Amino acid sequence: MTTDGRTRRREDTRQRLFEAAVELIAEQGFSATTVDDIALRAQVAKGTVYYNFKSKTVLFEELLRHGIDLLTEEFRAAVQGLPPREAVAALVRAQLEYIRRYRAFAQLLISEMWRTNREWQQTLILLREQAIGVIAETVQAGVDSGDLPADLDVRVASSALFGVGLVVAVDWLVFMPERPLESVEESLLAIVRRVGGTTTP
Repeated sequence: MTTDGRTRRREDTRQRLFEAAVELIAEQGFSATTVDDIALRAQVAKGTVYYNFKSKTVLFEELLRHGIDLLTEEFRAAVQGLPPREAVAALVRAQLEYIRRYRAFAQLLISEMWRTNREWQQTLILLREQAIGVIAETVQAGVDSGDLPADLDVRVASSALFGVGLVVAVDWLVFMPERPLESVEESLLAIVRRVGGTTTP
């Protein structure tokens, strides 16, 4: 097997481990999930887990990094080249679409976001700042352009947009999965308009 082939195979294995771990931890919690469980769900040998990650904790930290990096990339792609008001709407839609695709990760993120006794808390704080930073750039651009109120607290508004979007999206998928994404998006944008005093399309 070529070096490229081995690299792709390892990446595929790591992705299977990520997916297995996030599903299991979302279902039964971190403490109750064992390496054996992850290996069984991913259909790999237990040694494969330890070959790719030194411990369950390391696997979980990498899982958080992988998921939030992907969300941040999608945020950046969504707002690229858009004026502030349209960019805010694009962020809302991007977050809803992301969480619809990765619901188990979103549920996991909600369960871990406000816990302070975890080994990976500092990592999670840094990753959260990374995602919220993209929102803050967009909100600040809206303030600077006059599309959003000059006295708007950019930091609080950005955190609120991230948190509300996360919780509303999971609530939608768990309790109202039949509701169209567009309907949820419009409801979220109505909140943004009211709070921010904007006419976001």
